[in-house]
Amino acid sequence: MKKILVPVDFSEYSEYALQAAATIAKQQQAEVLVLHMLGLSEAILTKNESQEVEEAMYYMKLAETRFDTFLDQKYLEGITVTQLVKNYRIFSEINDVVHENNIDLVVMGSHGVSGLREEVFIGSNTEKVVRSCDVPVLVIKNPVDNFELNKVVFACDFKIENLRAYHNAMQIFESFGASVDLLYVNLPGERFKSSGQMEEIVKEFLFKADEGNLGRFNDVVHYYDYTVEKGIFNYSNKIDADLIAIPTHGRRGLAHFFSGSIGEDVANHANRPVMTFRI
Repeated sequence: MKKILVPVDFSEYSEYALQAAATIAKQQQAEVLVLHMLGLSEAILTKNESQEVEEAMYYMKLAETRFDTFLDQKYLEGITVTQLVKNYRIFSEINDVVHENNIDLVVMGSHGVSGLREEVFIGSNTEKVVRSCDVPVLVIKNPVDNFELNKVVFACDFKIENLRAYHNAMQIFESFGASVDLLYVNLPGERFKSSGQMEEIVKEFLFKADEGNLGRFNDVVHYYDYTVEKGIFNYSNKIDADLIAIPTHGRRGLAHFFSGSIGEDVANHANRPVMTFRI
């Protein structure tokens, strides 16, 4: 991991993300790029050229001034930090920055009190980044003094389409030396699968994913719950996981993985960091 992108709006939640990114950067000897989106309105951009330039310069200078204060942090000492200011209004454009700068990971802060559903995946700026970004996105919702990845839950339905997300996740988690539980949530009713059926699905996936090596088979946890969401939440709480990792279909969001809406009762309490991987 060489480059980490942190989109910021200078809020306390951006600070949470920046501090987590700084910890990762030190662990991985990576550079941190901090992006602020001006989001100038069409009213400004359609003025005559002299007015447009003058106002654009004003907002650029304002952003630079705020950066001076925002980046004056002891935890950034020894880290190469690059400031970026773009006039983006659409958060999906962050993916352009990702490709232009060869970003390996995006770290974002997410605010709100209503949980994962509203904070991350539905109708938020963070959700837009998650859905459009081609690299993993780490979402930080609370202060993290020393971000660590010792225990990770990678929730997956073990369909072959998840191979890319699985490979990317394992590569990152191996670089952290993290212990990864591959979580399969078994549900009651028509979606219930016997132990034999579950094992066959997992073995087929791991055989293709790891070129015939089933060494990770013992890392697979079969957890029984009433919904996938509750299973992920309850198991992550049970082992006190440092991170929940989930594959996503990008612009289609997580609806495909979750086969419906995310249970608010669980999502409201999912205060752990979440990392998404593009399928």
